[in-house]
Amino acid sequence: MQGWLQMVRDATAAGCQFSRVRVVDTPMSDYNRFSHMVAQYNNAAGEDIRYLRREQAEAAGLPNDDFWLFDSKLLLKMRFSDDDRFLGAEIIEDAAVIVRHNYWRDVAWHHATRRDEFAAR
Repeated sequence: MQGWLQMVRDATAAGCQFSRVRVVDTPMSDYNRFSHMVAQYNNAAGEDIRYLRREQAEAAGLPNDDFWLFDSKLLLKMRFSDDDRFLGAEIIEDAAVIVRHNYWRDVAWHHATRRDEFAAR
């Protein structure tokens, strides 16, 4: 994890941005509680991790997808089995699909709460 945190520190010092929204069930699973605890270190390194309750995501019309956007131009969609095993990721290059995912990212960001504020609730 130290390697990741150093990379985030170096990249943010160079002007890059790292941000993500984690959609979580409440009460949170053991894994999400662990991720939430670890997020304080990511945030301290310069990443901005925020949280959104699943009910809020559904009410906002967000899909139940896990994806990463890089520079708003490259989409990496995560694939999982029915029992939540990670199967891999797919690079998506279709511009219309990427634009739609940028929209969903922005909606999620609008409704999400900073890590510490989420923890206080």
